[in-house]
Amino acid sequence: MYRNSYGRPGVVLAAAAVAQFVVALDMSVVNVALPAIRAALGFAPLDLSWVVHVYALAFGGFLLLGGRACDLYGRRRMFVLGLTAFGLCSLVGGLSQDPWQLIAARAGQGVGAAAAAPAALAMLTTTFAEGPRRVRALGVWSAVNAAGGALGVLAGGLLTEYAGWRWVMLVNLPIVAAALALIPAGVPAGAPAVRRERLDALGAVLATGGVGLLVLGVVRTDTLGWGSPATWAALAAAAVTLAVFAFAEARVAAPLLRLGLLRSRWVAGANMLVFLAAAGQFTAFYFVSLYLQQVLGMGAAATGAAFLPFSLGLVAGTVIATRVTASRTPRACLVPGALLAAAGLAWFALISPDGGFLTDVLGPSLVTSVGAGLVLAPVAAAATTGVAPHEAGMAGGLMNSSRQLGGCIGLAALATIAAHRTGTTTDPTALNEGYALGLAITAAVFVLAAVVALGVLPRRRTVTPVPRSTHHAENHWEGTPS
Repeated sequence: MYRNSYGRPGVVLAAAAVAQFVVALDMSVVNVALPAIRAALGFAPLDLSWVVHVYALAFGGFLLLGGRACDLYGRRRMFVLGLTAFGLCSLVGGLSQDPWQLIAARAGQGVGAAAAAPAALAMLTTTFAEGPRRVRALGVWSAVNAAGGALGVLAGGLLTEYAGWRWVMLVNLPIVAAALALIPAGVPAGAPAVRRERLDALGAVLATGGVGLLVLGVVRTDTLGWGSPATWAALAAAAVTLAVFAFAEARVAAPLLRLGLLRSRWVAGANMLVFLAAAGQFTAFYFVSLYLQQVLGMGAAATGAAFLPFSLGLVAGTVIATRVTASRTPRACLVPGALLAAAGLAWFALISPDGGFLTDVLGPSLVTSVGAGLVLAPVAAAATTGVAPHEAGMAGGLMNSSRQLGGCIGLAALATIAAHRTGTTTDPTALNEGYALGLAITAAVFVLAAVVALGVLPRRRTVTPVPRSTHHAENHWEGTPS
């Protein structure tokens, strides 16, 4: 038994990184396998998108609840429960015989990920003191998270083509097992609260319902369109529910999301950046993948392999950012990183229907991915700057919610704009024009992210100890200024 309440930092980092890798992998690995899934299980055309949408709906809807549960019931406990549920649902999904079984399994994966992801981030921020050590740990975590999302496209293509679509679900099992095997080796249980606070039941219902309705309204625009009454009804209901949630949270003693957390320029600015960066990254993946397959005519495996340079660039960018941010504030990488990603995407927007991987994809992939990598590691550090340990799960749930919502809303909005430019034709030239427009707007999104980093984030990192609370045994934050 390790009596140190922080456990073994290297083991904590490894467990958190492996867990985040599988969560990120699962967000993209299924996409390439959708045609094979439709043929095998007999999905109706309009129902197939729910294989992706239900995961986003469950993951996004339960993140705030999962993050707060980490603070109240223990980070390690929620980490283990979330990963176990994720693994079991992956097994069910891989063995599915009917469409409803796979959709239910994907929903279960989303709920499990909503518990495991904020728990992983909270374990890191409470294990590594604020300063260079935390920046390095979050750099590794961010690099693995980015690599998981990018490698998911490669893994999905290879598994679908050479092993069968079921393996895009079953591949999660050994990764989950590896993360869980690290728990006894040095991941601490954490000290219990002196007085256990009750979970904010009303806030949980309102947050889950409001975010769920928002994600539902956005993801269904691919079939219903933005002008549909059903779309606007879902978005209006989401707005009302989230407004009631904010009103209620300001009046409870132990809120699901303490609104005062958003008064920190670090937390507020970082979550704005996470939203914008996710919108840009998810959308870039989407348009480039479609360009490779529908314009250049690449197969699933070749498309996945084409994303390898993107993965390597992301890792390189996070490594550079980790070294720079260890001695400077996150702004030192966030601004140039966002502008570099914007430049890469503007280069991407020059794609041609007669182009090729070497001429139209390789160069922009490297520039965009290095820029995105420069953003990912510092933004995670910024989002946890000044956050007390007893609210680490809350901050982790908030940041993951911002990422999920940014990806969903950005992708839905820009995909609609691209489709409007393309029209009903499937001609490669018309498709190319739509994708190029989408990539150009995505470049503008990263320029906006740079503006947010300049205008919202503080120029210097200040460290103010958080007063001890009688309600929490671990409510003491010590920061190391850089």
